Amino acid sequence: MGDNEEKNKNLQALNENQPTTRQVAVFTVVLSFIVSIIGTVLALGVFGPLFGVGEEGGSPLVFNKPGILERIVERVSEPKEIQETVLRQDELVINVVESVSPAVVSVVATKDVPVIEQFFIDPFGGDPFFERFFGDGGSGFQIPQLRQKGTEKREVSSGTGFIVSAEGHIVTNKHVVSDAEAEYTVLFNDGKKGPAKILARDPIHDMAVLKIEGSGYPALRLGDSSQIKIGQTAIAIGNALGEFRNTVSVGVISGLQRSIVAEGGSTGPETLQELIQTDAAINPGNSGGPLLNLRGEVVGINTAVARGAENIGFAIPVNKVKRAIESVRASGRIIYPFLGVRYALITKERAAEEKLGRDYGALLIAGDKEPAVTLGGPADKAGLKAGDIILEINGERIDPEHALAGLVQKYQVGDEVTLKVFREGKEMEVKVKLDERK
Repeated sequence: MGDNEEKNKNLQALNENQPTTRQVAVFTVVLSFIVSIIGTVLALGVFGPLFGVGEEGGSPLVFNKPGILERIVERVSEPKEIQETVLRQDELVINVVESVSPAVVSVVATKDVPVIEQFFIDPFGGDPFFERFFGDGGSGFQIPQLRQKGTEKREVSSGTGFIVSAEGHIVTNKHVVSDAEAEYTVLFNDGKKGPAKILARDPIHDMAVLKIEGSGYPALRLGDSSQIKIGQTAIAIGNALGEFRNTVSVGVISGLQRSIVAEGGSTGPETLQELIQTDAAINPGNSGGPLLNLRGEVVGINTAVARGAENIGFAIPVNKVKRAIESVRASGRIIYPFLGVRYALITKERAAEEKLGRDYGALLIAGDKEPAVTLGGPADKAGLKAGDIILEINGERIDPEHALAGLVQKYQVGDEVTLKVFREGKEMEVKVKLDERK
């Protein structure tokens, strides 16, 4: 018995020394809390700089997976390549500008303008009745009057042009040299100047060809405007605002085959078709300057800007310039085949709205002061009339990408072409002999 009692006492003492379940739970919670604090401190101390937590204390804590962190590090190296690409393009632009600038000129128009002076008269001078009151000295009243005192030469306008041959042929806009009474002077980039003679003004496009005396001039290379693409780099150079010679702007080709009605020239509103659209800034005075690619080739002539818009300019494709230059050299003037119609290109929307019967082609339509068919012209002689739709010319379909005017220019004066015409629900073929546009 004594031994059993002794064992029971020892077991009871042992159980009393063991922690209870509640004590174990409390201990576990406390231990976990302590471990978490230590872990957080270690994490911030060791990895804090890695995740953007430093001495500044204001940066947000961002947790990234290792894989994402690696991708971010890889991307950091990309700007170097981008920067190198930008630098290469900058070098190309700089090289182009330096090489073409000697061939880009300012075209200044001067003419004799009346010199007006102001003078004053006494409205009562010489009247005996008023002389009784005011005496011979007059009434003292003075009324201003204006009178002409001779004439003097003044600069009346200016634009830009560029040399296209070593013999001194220069291309500019027709509206830059539209004043037949003015004299024109060419100012070179090095400060030299000389008189220019107008060889021809284009009857259709806003172009003109000038000539300066001499030879050995630097000439620009003419590219191929049929090969330009939307998005490619475009460089415009011109006499900005008529003051700043050879101002350069850079952009891209924004669109092709644009048609606009241009205003502001002395000839009044003019419809221009098949233009190049660019966001390279074209300012007043830039007219007639070259639009270039990164190879330094001319792809167009800067000719117009959109009113009320930012950086929407238009240029005449250089392939039209080539034809004009060849025509001037061959005949002394710019010759184009002439059909003699005024039209609007048909779209599917217009065809559906007006129930035209065909959703493509050129609808012959009169303007406010212009008939649909020119009296006595080739189309008139062939029997075309307002409301006709020209669908094809020699089998080539007419649509917004292939305007009638552009297709006609493929031919020569005197050529006979076959037109497919839609009239009053029927199609027919009409033969027309192209004439010269006067």
